[in-house]
Amino acid sequence: MEILQTLENGVCTLTLNRPSVFNSFNKTMALALQDALDSCAKDEGVRAIVITGEGKAFCAGQDLAEATDPNGPALQQIVRDHYNPIIMKIRNLEKPVIAAVNGVAAGAGANIALACDITIAKKSASFIQAFSKIGLIPDSGGTFFLPRIIGSQKALALMMNGDKVSSEEAERLNMIYKSVEDEEFDTFVSNFAAQLATMPTKGIALTKKAVNQSFTNSLEEQLKVEELLQTQAGSTYDFKEGVNSFLEKRKPEFKGR
Repeated sequence: MEILQTLENGVCTLTLNRPSVFNSFNKTMALALQDALDSCAKDEGVRAIVITGEGKAFCAGQDLAEATDPNGPALQQIVRDHYNPIIMKIRNLEKPVIAAVNGVAAGAGANIALACDITIAKKSASFIQAFSKIGLIPDSGGTFFLPRIIGSQKALALMMNGDKVSSEEAERLNMIYKSVEDEEFDTFVSNFAAQLATMPTKGIALTKKAVNQSFTNSLEEQLKVEELLQTQAGSTYDFKEGVNSFLEKRKPEFKGR
């Protein structure tokens, strides 16, 4: 199976499972990840999603053996049908998506990690915009997210040179949320995801929606979005539970409703 899927305490972990080729994507794995993300979206028992890699790497990007196969999919098809849907599903999922980068994240692998809501990486992990090394441009949302995260100058330099960025440097550049010592990584990710899974899922989804819309909105438009989404958040069970638990001085028990 190209994608391993486990569910525990409201956290669904999706593991890219082609370790012999550093979890590089082929058509089968790309479509399997799309299906897994759809499954997470529909399952009310899933309150948070973690995407990680099996073995030493997170993801080395596209499997070039497939991309150069004369009988395989063309580059346009790979970008349009394999990667673009993955990015849109991650961004539109009404639940938090965490990238747990356990090793090298290169090319599309790096940009899928950056498209997630929160990215946590091992100290030994690294990020590489590898496209320029073979005469291609960054895809999988790379030209959208990276300049917005670190600015166009830094982004273009990394894209043009294909420099390797350590996870510590990625944290310093605000590319990722946190770089974690290797031996603490699994526990940190598990605890972080488990905490998110106990939070008000609807409110988190609306927060994510607001941030997504901020990428293209004016300030006036965004204030209207906040007004609308805050009204929706205020009608949820979890808002009422949060207020009641505060007034009653007890720990809230959010249901994700």
